[in-house]
Amino acid sequence: MDEAIDTGSAHSARIYDYIIGGEDHYPADREAGDAMCREWPALPVHMRANRDFMNRAVRYLAAQAGIRQFLDVGTGIPTSPNIHEIAQSVSPDARVVYIDNDPLVLRLSQGLLDSAPEGRTAYIEADMRDPAGIMDDPRLRATLDLSRPVALTVIAIVHFMTDEDDAVGIVRRLLDPLPSGSHLAMSIGTAEFAPDEVGRVAREYAARGMPMRLRTFAEAEEFFAGLDLVAPGVVQVHKWRPDGTGTEVVRDEDIAMFGVVARKP
Repeated sequence: MDEAIDTGSAHSARIYDYIIGGEDHYPADREAGDAMCREWPALPVHMRANRDFMNRAVRYLAAQAGIRQFLDVGTGIPTSPNIHEIAQSVSPDARVVYIDNDPLVLRLSQGLLDSAPEGRTAYIEADMRDPAGIMDDPRLRATLDLSRPVALTVIAIVHFMTDEDDAVGIVRRLLDPLPSGSHLAMSIGTAEFAPDEVGRVAREYAARGMPMRLRTFAEAEEFFAGLDLVAPGVVQVHKWRPDGTGTEVVRDEDIAMFGVVARKP
């Protein structure tokens, strides 16, 4: 499997893993992460806040919205607690399908498959730019019952999709087959709160072949047209239902991500 992994070039998921303190990265990723943190020292705070938002959103979906099925697109390198661990801590029968196209994630995916016996998890190597291929995959259909509500989670990924990719359309095509009562949870990169610093980080990504498309508040809202926003709506990730468990002081200018949960009527 290792021969399929380009260890000489930085990768967004491995940079993220390095900055939040993970172990699955290579020298190119560390060099990139260090360069980005020099440009914006708050980057680790921002990334941890994004991860915390995902954890709170999944707990809300399982505990308060009653969701028992999750489709996570753009999974990234496994970091505990993963979505199935959070969901199954609320309801052991929860089912989760993880989607990613990074060979390293595939290599590390065994931890994603360690489901509670009452539930089920699956990992599918696929590209989110092929929504039909994802939704028609027999492994997804064997794990999730698409006649019942599903939570679609798309965390910290669409800012790596350019306008030509049509991220809004892709998310819509992933959501369309899901029934009423399904939810969409997303975090969406923005430069609205620290434009200079985030702009410099974006240039570091672009210099390594990872152009970014950062979105305004209005552009973030486009992903949720026709859906019912869950309070507090479109906000920075650290402001989405904070639970008081964090010990880190987070300033608005340290966060470059909107966090949103919405329900499909």
